[in-house]
Amino acid sequence: MDENNNKNLILATVLSFLVITVWFILFPPPEPAAPDLTQTPAEATAGSGQTTAPPAGEAAATTQEVAPVPEAARLTIDTPELTGSISMRGGRLDDLSLKSYHETLAANSPDVRVFTPVGQGQAYYALFGWAPSGSLTAEDVPGPNTEWQIAKGATLRPGEPVTLAWDNGKGQRFTREISVDDKFMFTVTDKVENTGTGDVTLRPYGLIARHGTPSNLQHIFVVHEGVVGRADGKLTEIKYKDIMGLDPIEGEGHPGEKVEAANDGWIGFTDHYWMSILVPEQGKPYTEVLKHVPNGDIFQTEVRHPTVTVAPGQSSSTTTRVFAGAKEWETIRNYQNDAGIPGFIDSIDWGWFYFLTKPIFSVLHWLHGLIGNMGLAIIALTFVLKVLVLPLAYKSYVSMARMKELQPEMEALKERAGEDKQKLQREMMQLYKDKKVNPAAGCLPILIQIPIFFSLYKVIFVTLELRQAPFFGWLKDLSQPDPSSLYNLFGLLPWDAPAAGTLLHLIFIGVLPILLGITMWLQQKLNPAPTDPVQASIFAWMPWVFMFMLGGFASGLVVYWITNNTITFVQQYLIMRSHGHKPDLFGNIKSGFKKKPAAVAANSDAAPKGKGK
Repeated sequence: MDENNNKNLILATVLSFLVITVWFILFPPPEPAAPDLTQTPAEATAGSGQTTAPPAGEAAATTQEVAPVPEAARLTIDTPELTGSISMRGGRLDDLSLKSYHETLAANSPDVRVFTPVGQGQAYYALFGWAPSGSLTAEDVPGPNTEWQIAKGATLRPGEPVTLAWDNGKGQRFTREISVDDKFMFTVTDKVENTGTGDVTLRPYGLIARHGTPSNLQHIFVVHEGVVGRADGKLTEIKYKDIMGLDPIEGEGHPGEKVEAANDGWIGFTDHYWMSILVPEQGKPYTEVLKHVPNGDIFQTEVRHPTVTVAPGQSSSTTTRVFAGAKEWETIRNYQNDAGIPGFIDSIDWGWFYFLTKPIFSVLHWLHGLIGNMGLAIIALTFVLKVLVLPLAYKSYVSMARMKELQPEMEALKERAGEDKQKLQREMMQLYKDKKVNPAAGCLPILIQIPIFFSLYKVIFVTLELRQAPFFGWLKDLSQPDPSSLYNLFGLLPWDAPAAGTLLHLIFIGVLPILLGITMWLQQKLNPAPTDPVQASIFAWMPWVFMFMLGGFASGLVVYWITNNTITFVQQYLIMRSHGHKPDLFGNIKSGFKKKPAAVAANSDAAPKGKGK
């Protein structure tokens, strides 16, 4: 292989190695979720106090639970995707689980829980109410502790809404109609009827509250967890620790932010795979708020609708939608395109390379629907990506092949130039120009892979569709590292493999990382080893270093890399053959196992000393 060609490949490989090293440091595998130690068993059984902060300037809008209170009546939720209940205390949507998603792959694994009532671990719920103004007081409007009555319906199902009612005894009657679709969207319509003798002024609001920082955070840079929102086209993403560091909201004293939206938007909380979002009526102004209430360590996102004045004999109603469920790409896209929620697809964290991750996932989702197996869809996606970059890759491989053809002329130039390095460099550049060869083109195939690799890593790690997606055999979850291990001879020995994320797991790698190392090694063997011993050493170690480094990555990503290496091997082999150079694959493999002759090694070691004799 030509010396410059070797240098190009060394440069590209080392660059790829450094980038992946940095990526591995910044985005390590997720830590196991810590158990919830925030409550004692007694507190979990009896319930605990809570503080729900009211909207700005309306502190009287809510009251505080300062002691455990008896459980309120509940109304059942039962849909194709959801199960749970609504508490009549405050009309809270605070008990919700996902029927189609489970915590683990175990047969008896519980359903994933989205909302949790106060008193059962880290409370997480949606709450709606009216903030009073003028002659009304906190006791005159429904708040977090209001005991609602069921006016209509017994179980909330798609097409079967329920209605709650509450009368303040002073001429104002409040009703709340709640409906749900067959996926994850609730619609809450709050209505007030004024049968009194004077005008009443009040302001409707909806909020989502989380008590304490969630215990199941991933704590890695690649996944955004915290507040996510959009107001008039501007996306907001703020992590929990950063919310606590915000300046106090004027007039409220709580750390947070307030945004006045003129037309559209939404706000809520996002986890790795699940989220809860408040969606006000689009096309109308509203106030978007996020804040942290130190008293109770509560994070809140709020939608505050404009203040309304209701004359005697009149009524006023406000509608807010609540998404609470799984971050399914197709479902969220349908809500955006068909249900009029602008930018809703951006509630999924597409990252810095969103211009690549979005189309890559769209193609992957389509292929998965066509094939029915996510592992095969990743392999098919790899072929699609290779076809797209084939023109550039072809140019690169052709350039490398032509560099090989120039080897005799390069050797002649070296003989003519002798020790004159500048002359050699000038004549080499002229030769490249005359023959229309780019000596740096050999780097392009690997450089092209880097942004694709990052984007696919993001897609595989962030999108719900890869969670617990099986391939074949032992590969039950393509979003997790290969569970097989040398430690137990891939399951032949009667003990468990080391847990993912541990040092033993990184050392005793599985089948996929080994296949990755082999495909990289075979790709190298298309060309003879470099004559420079330093370059030869780097080439010899590189496949096996990558094998261990990528062993802790999601198995779906390793499947992509193996497929990519295999396709690249075939492409390069065929292109080299088309230019009259048949790669001596088996010869290059054999030469790698041969020891350097002792005489050659001795002469090489003695050469510098012999010069001085």
